[in-house]
Amino acid sequence: MVNVTFKQEPVTLVGTEVKVGDKAPDFKVLSNDLKEVTLKDYSGKVKLISVVPSIDTGVCSEQTRRFNEDADKLDNVVVLTISMDLPFAQSRWCAANGIKKVDTLSDHRDADFGQNYGVLMKELRLLARAIFVVDSNDDVRHVEYVEEVSTHPDYEAALKAAGEAE
Repeated sequence: MVNVTFKQEPVTLVGTEVKVGDKAPDFKVLSNDLKEVTLKDYSGKVKLISVVPSIDTGVCSEQTRRFNEDADKLDNVVVLTISMDLPFAQSRWCAANGIKKVDTLSDHRDADFGQNYGVLMKELRLLARAIFVVDSNDDVRHVEYVEEVSTHPDYEAALKAAGEAE
């Protein structure tokens, strides 16, 4: 399992580590209108999955805005931002920040995504920062578990992987 820290303190990741070449695990999360969403809802598309602890924090906010800006450069790619934030908070944040090209999804109800992708921080019941690129056949093409949760992911590597997975 990968080692991750939050503010330099080690955290325990619950769930299964996902690796390049794996079939993407399914998941159940909630959309901003409280509808259940699964991996199958994005069938046939490349998925750039941006995982953040809370969209209301600095790095998470910047990460979501960055992928929103870059979404236009990618064909047949959907950008998903998944956090433990409530759908109402995600919706409010998106409206306040002009986010229209990213689907924000909430894992707060069951932590299903967090466990299936190995990003649930046991001590905080938040998701660790990570990036997954899943191709249109649901094969995992890129994985980054960010070692220190309070730092940025490698945006360029994620965008390159998404572009190559198209």
